[in-house]
Amino acid sequence: MPSDASHYLIGDVGAGATVLQGEHLSIGFTAEQVRVLIEAATKGADERVAEVSRRFGVTQGAMRTMLATLGEADVPEERLVEKLAEVFEQYRKAAGAIAALRPENPVAQEHTAKASQAAAAGDRSEARHHLQAARAAAAEEARRLTREAEAAAQKQMLQAARAVAAEAELALTALDYTEAAQLFGEAASLVPSGEPKEKGILLRRQADAMQREGEERGDNVALQQAIALYGRAVELLPRDRVPLDWATAQNNFGAALSRLGERESGTDRLEEAVAAFRAALEDRTRDRGPLQWAMTQSNLGTALWRLGERQSSTRRLDEAIVAFRSALEEIKRDQAPRDWAMTQVNLGATLSMLGVRESGTNRLEQAAAAFRAALEETPRDQAPRDWATTQANLGSTLAMLGARESGAARLEEAVAAFRVALEETPRDRIPLQWAMTQVNLGNVLVSLGGRETGTASLEEAVEAFRAALQERRRDRVPLQWAMTQMSLGAALSVLGERESGTAHLGEAVTTFRAGLEETKRDRVPLQWAMAQMNLGTALETLGARESGTARLGEAVAAYRAALEERARDRVPLDWAMTQMNLGNALWKLGERESETARMVEAVAAWDACLEVTASVWPPDWVRIVKIQRDEAQTELRRRSCHPRDVA
Repeated sequence: MPSDASHYLIGDVGAGATVLQGEHLSIGFTAEQVRVLIEAATKGADERVAEVSRRFGVTQGAMRTMLATLGEADVPEERLVEKLAEVFEQYRKAAGAIAALRPENPVAQEHTAKASQAAAAGDRSEARHHLQAARAAAAEEARRLTREAEAAAQKQMLQAARAVAAEAELALTALDYTEAAQLFGEAASLVPSGEPKEKGILLRRQADAMQREGEERGDNVALQQAIALYGRAVELLPRDRVPLDWATAQNNFGAALSRLGERESGTDRLEEAVAAFRAALEDRTRDRGPLQWAMTQSNLGTALWRLGERQSSTRRLDEAIVAFRSALEEIKRDQAPRDWAMTQVNLGATLSMLGVRESGTNRLEQAAAAFRAALEETPRDQAPRDWATTQANLGSTLAMLGARESGAARLEEAVAAFRVALEETPRDRIPLQWAMTQVNLGNVLVSLGGRETGTASLEEAVEAFRAALQERRRDRVPLQWAMTQMSLGAALSVLGERESGTAHLGEAVTTFRAGLEETKRDRVPLQWAMAQMNLGTALETLGARESGTARLGEAVAAYRAALEERARDRVPLDWAMTQMNLGNALWKLGERESETARMVEAVAAWDACLEVTASVWPPDWVRIVKIQRDEAQTELRRRSCHPRDVA
């Protein structure tokens, strides 16, 4: 934008894309219905519980246990449907794992049968007790048989391992990812050396549990542990012997790398994730398993999008578009509507990122359409988190479209989208996503504040950024911390422009410089350039209020640095905006010098800006730049006839 009050460019407005882990189980209930069932089970409403038990095909005891799990786990109402589906699906897995046990030891056989009965009746503690007893019996038998036959002993140890693994599956029905991971690890340690495939699969399951812990709790250490475990699993599942198991481990390995890479400032993890997904696709072929192939394509697209976000080239973003569109060829809307919607969100996020770098609005309009389509298949009452993520993505795109228009309608739509997204994004449950939505809301409030005469929107934006920084800590997510510092600095700068003092402007400069400590040019060149441009704007405003030229000189240097990465052929609109700001700073500097060289450079910068924006920006903006340029040329002609001294 051309006016002094609104020429900041804000970054980090795309909501996070979601890595697909598998298919969604539909249970046909709303959150309210699940809540009522929990209350019915608590109050002993046998008829109601019996009815739903028959529907699920389980015993009343098992149904009561599943409902009690949700009540005791303090699951928020908006996630009751999702978590009931998870517990039920895990119950089936646990029951299958127990049923698959075939111990030869009579004592272990007896305990296994009792464990199966207890699990079917919903007595999880009793089932685990018998599984532990079965494990103990099998292990004891293994130690005895070692003296007689090593092969027989190994077979019993394998049975012991499987009993522990079944206990781990049972722990997952209680949503206890940490304990499940510990049990899977214990099971893997019991597997004989002659069974590498079995051990590899158990290590992969352990890693899966750690990944869930890391993703849901924002625990980076858990993700790091998952990555290490996936690496060991891949080594034990050789591609030439078990290609599909190897490919599954590679896919999940890539998902953990991608999630951790999103939170780090470097790109090494993301590059590794891309390599892991590409490797998985060599054996997860479309003809073998079309849905698994599509899921990995979508995961690949997410990692490529994250990489492209940090690079000045659009090559990775273009590759991500191809990956998402390929995935959508197999993820059918009528067969898997939620997975289809999630992939639409990922596609829209990538289109939006490309749209930011282009002078037209076609990609941004496509992105908005993708998000709106996804919302049609993402009911708020059944999938509140996915719904909120999609709303946040839509808000980001509307904000970008609104920034290119003179009116405020799109910006106000964006604010509304972010506000409703926050209603379903609880800070205590998903702190990083909550913080990201706060940043997105703050960014669009800054854009709105730049077009208003008051400061209410700007002050609210500052509050939103400061709130986000309580979760986006430098030690936790350094790059996101730096981007939030940049957004806060921009809001402070615009506030400072509306005031006669320099307190907010000085704070803005300090904030921008702090952000630059983590925003490295070699890692995130476009974000670095944006930070330089915003720093230059704050310095320019400060310099205009001071008698010297030092601040203005620093502003010119910051703008020129930004232009080293904001190339016209890569990001034409960003290049033009920076040229305009450079022209402003050069002109102010030139007014304080006796020579006219700076003024001539300013006119050239404004001309360069107009070459790109004359047919793209709203007419009012273009007119303002032209007026500045024409007045500057008039002053230059006047000075050439009547040179003046500068005190």
